[in-house]
This record gives sequence, structure tokens and C-alpha cells, in this order.
Amino acid sequence: MKVVITGGAGFIGLRLAQRILEIGSLTGPDGKSAEVDDILLFDQALPATRPVGLDERAHFESGDISEKATVSALVDRDDISVFHLASVVSGGGEKDFDLAMRVNLDGGRHVLEACRARAGTPRLVFASSIAVFGGAGMPDSVGDQTKQTSQTTYGITKSICELLINDYSRKGFLDGRSARLPTVIIRPGKPNAAASSFVSGVFREPLNGENFTLPVKPDTVMPLLGYRAIVEGFVKLHELPAEALGDDRAVSLPSLTVSVAEMIEALQRVAGNRHLGEISVDPDPFIEAICATWPQDAYSGRAEALGLPKEASLDEIVTYYIEDYLGGNA
Repeated sequence: MKVVITGGAGFIGLRLAQRILEIGSLTGPDGKSAEVDDILLFDQALPATRPVGLDERAHFESGDISEKATVSALVDRDDISVFHLASVVSGGGEKDFDLAMRVNLDGGRHVLEACRARAGTPRLVFASSIAVFGGAGMPDSVGDQTKQTSQTTYGITKSICELLINDYSRKGFLDGRSARLPTVIIRPGKPNAAASSFVSGVFREPLNGENFTLPVKPDTVMPLLGYRAIVEGFVKLHELPAEALGDDRAVSLPSLTVSVAEMIEALQRVAGNRHLGEISVDPDPFIEAICATWPQDAYSGRAEALGLPKEASLDEIVTYYIEDYLGGNA
């Protein structure tokens, strides 16, 4: 079978492709396990060289997800699954409404229609976000039964795609699943345009010996999940039978609710003898305003009952980031 990963050249997309190749098979549209012989990683910009962990089964294609013909050409087999990760992120969406609508909403609809055009019911896993929640009536802790009243364009587009996936699944056009992600840590490389980018930066830059300026106050609280659990969650959600999800295909992934101060404490505990860059605080009103619209806590009883994973602690996440990206030396 073939697997398409939109946003496939991104951090999570690449790790997901590596994991699928390692497993070697997924459940196909017919409900039976099938060998993965082709992974297409689609993105706007592609890596200059083949990333480690990707063999000849994986190939890349660049393009614009808001172009319907381009997306239709990606989904060119009936024995196919799609992981739809491509998105304009939160900060970028607030600064450019039209871009967010074109990429997140139009692009998402193109992916759904491409799956609908295939014979059978391809499985689709969509990367949603707890940014779907917000507003004055948002409770202290959010979950799958919480009303969605996002106060960001990014969150609104995620909500719309979740609802569309529910309806396309109800109609039998596809077999969709939406993974509602908390903030993902720790992303290597350079910061992106997400308002939550600082949550990776507070670990990444000091571990690289670089000073880091926090754009929010240390008492800022948010739900987090490490990238290993995110990838495993995507795969496990894909493999669940449709009847385990029922008519609501959106699942809030498990998370750890922590403050920025607790993030710094975990960093200092795990770093050992590594020289850390200094962390200072200089609140950015734009970032703080976006973060203020997000949930501070999340519950995930449904996801945990479905067997979706999370890390035991922040220390665990920092430890495996050091193993994966810094040579494992503290």
C-alpha cells in the first residue's frame, strides 16, 4: 500500500515516515494489514539530502496544497492511507488570515476530496490541535466533549476540518481520524512561526549552549506531549478499527500539563554536566495574547482508553531529545 504524508518534510512528518518504514505495514482500506511499499512526503519545501532513516520506499514531492489538481495527483492509488499534517501554524495564521484559509481550509478540503475519489474508504489521519478550544466560556480543563470556540484563525480551521472529517466518514467517503494535539516538544532546528515555538526553544537553545529569551511569564501553563508519543499516537490512531471511534472521529491526545517554570526545572535536572545557556524573560504581547486564548489543562480519558500513549514526565522527554539529537551526552 501507499502512504501520503502532507507536511512530510517537517519535523513530525519525517519522524512519522521513519516510524512507518520501521513498522513496515499498516491497515489498508480493506481492513487487512498491508506492506507499505511507497511513502510520499509532500511539502512546500524539501530537504536538500535524503534524511537518515528513509530508504528507497520514501520519496518527496514539492507543491502547494491549496492547488486541487496537485493534491488529487498525490492520492493516486486505491490501496492508500493519508496523514494530513500540512498547515499554516498559529502565529502565522493570525498574521495572514487569507493564507491560513487557503492552506488549512482549502488544502484540507482538497485532501478529503482526493480520498473521496478513490474506490473504497481510505484511512485519513488529520493533525488537529487543542487550539480548537477557547473563548470566555472555556472551562479550566478541556476534552473531547468541550464546545469549540477558538479565538485564533488557526484553531477555527482545525475545528472546521474536524467536522468535515466526521461527515465524510459518516457518508462512507473515507475512514477519518483527527488527532487533537497539545503543544509538541522538543522540536530540533530553528524556531517556526507557531506561537508555541518558545516551548521547544526553552529546552533547545540552552541545551545548545545558547541564551534564550522567554516571550511569556514563567507561570504560563499549557499541555505538552513529546514527539515520540505524538508519532506513536498517529500510528495507533490509524490502526484503530472504525467502530472504536464511532461517530466522533476527533480524539484529544494525552498530555502533560506543566508551567514554563517546571519546564526549566526539568531541563536543569536532566542536563547534568552540560553547559546551559541562560534563560531570561521578556514578555511579547503578541505571543502572550495568543497563549491566553489556549486551554491551560486537558483531559484525555477517551484517548487513554483507546491506548494512545504519553510520556511519564518532562524529564523523560528531555532525556530522549538529548539521546536523539545531541548524542546522548549530558
